[in-house]
Amino acid sequence: MLAFLVIRYQPNVEHEIRVLGPLAYPLGIVIFALVASAPFSVTDALAIMNGAIFGPLGGSLVDVVGLVLAAMLGYWVNMRASHLLDLHAYLDRLPEWVKRFPVGSPAFLIAVRVIPGFGGTVATASAAAFRVPLWVHVWTMCAIAVPICVLLTIFGDGVTIWVHGVTHRVDLFTQHYCHTHRCPHMHFHRERVKPTP
Repeated sequence: MLAFLVIRYQPNVEHEIRVLGPLAYPLGIVIFALVASAPFSVTDALAIMNGAIFGPLGGSLVDVVGLVLAAMLGYWVNMRASHLLDLHAYLDRLPEWVKRFPVGSPAFLIAVRVIPGFGGTVATASAAAFRVPLWVHVWTMCAIAVPICVLLTIFGDGVTIWVHGVTHRVDLFTQHYCHTHRCPHMHFHRERVKPTP
């Protein structure tokens, strides 16, 4: 809900942060962390806003600290509320090229985050459900999210269009390839990593 409100009233949020002076950085980090940790959230607009408010370097700093906090917060929330998300239904919807990696492995967590929309939510929920160490979850999330957010902070809207175009084309290509080649070797390896009760 907070993520929706921040995005919906972004100009107002941006104005309020600008007039805070020294408190702007901590507030910007907290807002970014809360939004980035929410399920199915999109941080593009906030990363661009960080660049507009704090400049390229300051905005990138807000992105990085906010994403590390978001990774920890999202992991903690999913550890306690994983029953609210039908994880197996989302795992079944993943493209075949992601399913080739063992669920919960670092390669899986990185690959699934490339998928726009629900990839980050599935990665965080998988990390919590399969008891992936917190530090692994944090670095795999940051490996994908930090470069994208920093680019958006520095270069703005043009990068948003480019990133979504590239990820969409990659997804279409892999779906077509797996469909035409039937990809018999690509399947889940759930038996390798099992959630602990």
